[in-house]
Amino acid sequence: MTERALDVRVLSDPAAAAADLLARHVAAGGHVALTGGSTPGAAYERAAALDLDWSGATLWFGDERCVAPDDERSNWGMAQRTLLNRIAGPAPRVERMLAERGPREGAADYEARLRSVFGAGMPSLDLVLLGLGSDGHCASLFPGRPELDVTDRLAVGVPEAGLEPFVPRVTLTLPVLDAAREVAFLVTGAAKAEAAARAFGGTPDPDTPASLVAPESGSLTVLIDAAAAERLEVGS
Repeated sequence: MTERALDVRVLSDPAAAAADLLARHVAAGGHVALTGGSTPGAAYERAAALDLDWSGATLWFGDERCVAPDDERSNWGMAQRTLLNRIAGPAPRVERMLAERGPREGAADYEARLRSVFGAGMPSLDLVLLGLGSDGHCASLFPGRPELDVTDRLAVGVPEAGLEPFVPRVTLTLPVLDAAREVAFLVTGAAKAEAAARAFGGTPDPDTPASLVAPESGSLTVLIDAAAAERLEVGS
């Protein structure tokens, strides 16, 4: 496993930093994988308000719940409300995970679309944004689940989620995350403090999937607030 070089930044406003990071890659016409969950909405709203040309960028998703796009649990739906519907001017290309087709078919479709853009090799996304679950998961790679060990697929179905909402998922695999040029975790709130300490302050452990993310040649940044970083031994 690649040794991790972590850049942990304890910030008063991690969402603003995430928006600036997203903006930099969008302005460069990059391939960006968005994260879902409850944390990134504020960052997306700020990015949408910036004076950016989004037309050259391609937005992917790190994972998705197997629900309808208009379901309140949909990562796509959250991104649409907080980001996509707010962009003024030409929109980016958006590659949505068709997870409503089910975990197996949804993953197969996303793998095919990644292959159509990046070819037969491992995709090299310019930026992968990730959140952190209270159980230490990232994307939809959960502790103790076999999807964490998949190395021969780009996207895989997750029949059983390890944390609410308990619906099947589609997720990018760990090798795709590790092939990105830049990976950034966005972590906020005291409820994530224990998971953050295990993910970014300890040794790699399959019981904390986020601790296994180690870009092979790219950078790894953690944008975290003081409450979530309470148990981390880092400077501000």
